[in-house]
Amino acid sequence: MARTFYRITTVGGRVPREGPVLLVANHPNSLLDPALVVEAAGRPMRFMARAGLFGARTLGWLIRGSGSIPVWRASDTPDQMGRNRSSFQAVWEALDEGACVGIFPEGESHSQPALVPIKTGAARIALAATRFMGRSFPIIPVGITYRGGKEKFRSQALLVVGKPVKWSDLARANEPDDPATVRELTRRIHAGLDRVTVSLEDWEDLPLIETAEAVHDAEHGRSRSSVNPVRWLARMRRTARAVEQARRQAPEEAARLEEGLRAHGRTLELTGLSPRDLHRTPRNLVAVRWILVNLLFFGLAAPLAAVGVAIFILPYLLISRSEPRFRLRPDQQATYWVLGGAVAYGGWIFLIVLLAGWMRDWQTSAALLLVLPPLGLLTLRLKERWGVATSELRRFLFLKGRGDLRGQLLKRQAELANAIRTLQRRMADPNP
Repeated sequence: MARTFYRITTVGGRVPREGPVLLVANHPNSLLDPALVVEAAGRPMRFMARAGLFGARTLGWLIRGSGSIPVWRASDTPDQMGRNRSSFQAVWEALDEGACVGIFPEGESHSQPALVPIKTGAARIALAATRFMGRSFPIIPVGITYRGGKEKFRSQALLVVGKPVKWSDLARANEPDDPATVRELTRRIHAGLDRVTVSLEDWEDLPLIETAEAVHDAEHGRSRSSVNPVRWLARMRRTARAVEQARRQAPEEAARLEEGLRAHGRTLELTGLSPRDLHRTPRNLVAVRWILVNLLFFGLAAPLAAVGVAIFILPYLLISRSEPRFRLRPDQQATYWVLGGAVAYGGWIFLIVLLAGWMRDWQTSAALLLVLPPLGLLTLRLKERWGVATSELRRFLFLKGRGDLRGQLLKRQAELANAIRTLQRRMADPNP
């Protein structure tokens, strides 16, 4: 379901396929984050989860069925903290048996634009586990970054598997409960997570930073590096830091640059272009080939898409119109769409199958049961393909017919890119 909702890319290091591993990840998106961490790990996992989730009417069955281990928090149930001993024992035993265990050290899902101060629980568990097992194990940070809005269907989810945290010197400590040792390991875990995530001062800065990165890359980057997610993340982090420093050290210059970037971004959004598109010259032969391919594709696929829309429009309207009533936080919306969609679409398919069996025969029911789920997924893919095709057509028509405006945009983009490069160099120099 997570792969259907998001376009997932996993980059960076690798999680060992065998042996004990502790994965620590940021937590911006409720119950979909564990699914994405499992995707990054590529192996079965067990998670530590807030104890209150286990008894929830809606999701308790999922938490319990996933093999999660409950954790009682002082902020929720201070009188139950003594029960954590058995939970920690379960984690130690799982690691000792070679399991991969996941922890979200921030303590809860949130929609803050940066990491919140992480708890000491991950460090305490790791240090105590080494004493229980008699050996250490890798602690690997996993960064989750959503591009295009984490609540939006088919947006991008970038998973960055970082380098293992260096903690062998702390693992050999005679007293794993020593507060200084716990604080130091917590600091190192936080630093590891910080390297694989984008930290912003405000979520409203995300479109600004993405525009700045794309503009700079279009003018000064390399074509191969521009599609490399690891380098994209590094550039985003560098640009975000430069903007934050510029706001403190040169606020007027930063304000002018931000105003120019936002105006440029709005123009590109209205025309359906990216900064790199401005450098592309549309060719008629390519356009003719594109038209023929898409006419053939949609000529064959349109009837299937129409059937799929007609069949599944009711459950779609049900979950879309019901969402505002739940007053969900931003970090809960994608979970609602995924789980709510599974229930609505699954129930709708089941109802159609029952009606077909009652009105016709069981062979028709069996056929529909086999055909309807892939038809629903195919309809979603066709809708996505249609959006891409219409965007490509808009870009071609603009680039072909508005050469004067394209030249103005290229000139402004070059000026913005040079201003960004100057700003980055100045902010990186401790003695400008």
